[in-house]
Amino acid sequence: MEIIYFFCIFTLMNLLVQKKHAPAADRNKEPILEVLKGCLPNHGTILEIASGTGQHAVHFIRNLPNHYWQPSDPNGDSRNSISAWWWEVQLNNILPPLDINTQDDIWSVEKIILPLPVSSLVCINMIHISPWESTIGLMKGAARILPSDGILYLYGPYKVKGKHTAPSNELFDITLKSQNPKWGVRDLEDVKKMASDHGLTFVKTVDMPANNLSVIFKK
Repeated sequence: MEIIYFFCIFTLMNLLVQKKHAPAADRNKEPILEVLKGCLPNHGTILEIASGTGQHAVHFIRNLPNHYWQPSDPNGDSRNSISAWWWEVQLNNILPPLDINTQDDIWSVEKIILPLPVSSLVCINMIHISPWESTIGLMKGAARILPSDGILYLYGPYKVKGKHTAPSNELFDITLKSQNPKWGVRDLEDVKKMASDHGLTFVKTVDMPANNLSVIFKK
């Protein structure tokens, strides 16, 4: 019994060490949640692409009790952080994180059986910190996985008609490209065209804090 006890304590401590915290996720979680409540289907599994720390998964699913939340991230440290956040709340409707790289032809979620079928995809702050090929892969995956009327929700900074919406976004774009020339704030029109090319219809944008946008598509 003592061995089991100490093993559980060791496991918990190890998870807590791996838990990551992003201040931006705390700042934007409530505004994003309000938009999600107004656009997501009434039930189903929400597949989150590039979940990062796991903070969003925990916060959102607490407030979306009719759904399952399937987090994912190609980064192993991020998946460990997602598991650590889950350990604290142990919500039954958060599923174990998956290793998903949107550039893969088949995603791991397509190879498993979920409690409920995927009804929507959520992708927060990925498009500008990944190569354009990741956005192409995201749209291809959404076309494969989403049902008719399924929702794709995107969040982040965007240029509109080729222009930055704020000086801070322009500086952010320069910083991103200095880190990786394949990164950068994307033009919303390019994203909308890529979505349309894969059978997704643009629904609307919603202005968000800190010069970000929520962008909603429907299959």
